[in-house]
Amino acid sequence: MNMLSTFIKPMHKEGRRFVAISAGITAAFFFLAWLLPILTFLAWIMVGITIWVYYFFRDPKRFTPIREGLIVSPADGVISLIEPAVPPTELGMGPEALTRVSVFMNVFNCHVNRAPIGGEIVSIAYRPGKFFNASLDKASVDNERNSLCIQMPDGRQIAVVQIAGLVARRIMCFNNTGDNIKTGERFGLIRFGSRLDVYLPEGVQPMVSLGQTMVAGETVLADMKSQEPVRLARKD
Repeated sequence: MNMLSTFIKPMHKEGRRFVAISAGITAAFFFLAWLLPILTFLAWIMVGITIWVYYFFRDPKRFTPIREGLIVSPADGVISLIEPAVPPTELGMGPEALTRVSVFMNVFNCHVNRAPIGGEIVSIAYRPGKFFNASLDKASVDNERNSLCIQMPDGRQIAVVQIAGLVARRIMCFNNTGDNIKTGERFGLIRFGSRLDVYLPEGVQPMVSLGQTMVAGETVLADMKSQEPVRLARKD
């Protein structure tokens, strides 16, 4: 890996329009600054905003572990919640509480979402809602969300839920019900700060801790073949 590739990442196609708009405004500011030099400072601020918009929509390659039974993080960010909770009722997964692991994404994280496990998408359900801070517990219940139920070949199911945040105003899902998806495959994107919830199958324990930094499609969230208890971590 060379130095350039460390900073220059591929951009998701959904970001092209936003980068073009930002770049156009930047060019207009520089033109106006030629007439009114006092606007030069604002023009350079727009350069920074354009770079940030590109960076927000970056879509770097990820190296997904392929061993059977591994559940990976669906998003970049930090683990904000690990607790028992009932999956969204619109998915029809029953009233029993499962272990919910939440990954909070701030506005500087990569926002491309990836499937935590491979299987068939048996249900997709969108529900409008509010826009509380996505790091809050009530965001799972009250905020706008898009929920997917993925059924694995052995019949077990996992729910992954895209939740809009305080700034986010658009949840995107690239798949349809009936699609087969691979572990770590891109399935969606949320614009400008949000959260992903994963509901683990019954009896599966998370292998992550609160505050841990996650990498979408790479960091192992849980191992369905492991008998290891809930993992604890030391914060240095």
